Amino acid sequence: MTNLQATIEAAWADRSLLQQPATTEAIHAVIEELDKGRLRVAEPTADGQWQVNDWVKKAVILYFPIQQMETIELKPFEYRDKMRLKTDYASQGVRVVPPATARYGAFLAPGVILMPSYVNIGAWVGEGTMVDTWATVGSCAQIGAGVHLSGGVGIGGVLEPVQAAPVIIEDGAFIGSRSILVEGCHVGKEAVIGAGVTITGSTKIIDVTGAEPVEYKGFVPARSVVIPGSITKKFPAGEYQVPCALIIGQRKPSTDLKTSLNDALRDFGVSV
Repeated sequence: MTNLQATIEAAWADRSLLQQPATTEAIHAVIEELDKGRLRVAEPTADGQWQVNDWVKKAVILYFPIQQMETIELKPFEYRDKMRLKTDYASQGVRVVPPATARYGAFLAPGVILMPSYVNIGAWVGEGTMVDTWATVGSCAQIGAGVHLSGGVGIGGVLEPVQAAPVIIEDGAFIGSRSILVEGCHVGKEAVIGAGVTITGSTKIIDVTGAEPVEYKGFVPARSVVIPGSITKKFPAGEYQVPCALIIGQRKPSTDLKTSLNDALRDFGVSV
């Protein structure tokens, strides 16, 4: 990997190197490693933090200019793009329901189920995760094992700036329908995100379970149950309500496995 990284970094600094076979071979090798899950854009470290491998994102960005536009025919559909699609799902143990699409360079672990949905290049999707109908997993997003992305969920992608962290959803999280998680936000293990919650890198996430509110930005602690909320913000024209997310409790043992959003929220008397 050291040689690959050195080649990618050199091409990033000098784009004329994209004309050299050694450079294009290195870029293709990185995308193949991403596709097989042997390399990740971001990965957990021994101390529980996450490390962003920005040189890998550089390789993804450099992959676009070296690819040629081509027509892809999947009768009766026709597409025109620079990027290949993933193939040979049977050998990978992945279920793909038409017309779900995953780009080559995205990793899908065994047991992943793609309902009609979309997974972009550089994404990593862990074992047994469900990507439900019309959900999207953006470029370089990191989705853990046993996660449920409900219908219409939007997981944002990130390529530039290259040092920016991708969206991270840790193992066992449940993301409710039409939720939007973007700008490198991070959802901890086994958290439950209610339907319609929007979290960006700057969204205020307020824990209201104690006597005093506790505020996070862009981070949902493990096992938290989160619903949409609003807070008052002052503007020159007056005070208005702006969206936030509210942590209303912790996931209970009764909703640990095969949970549904309604089951998790029922513990707190909330329906969304």
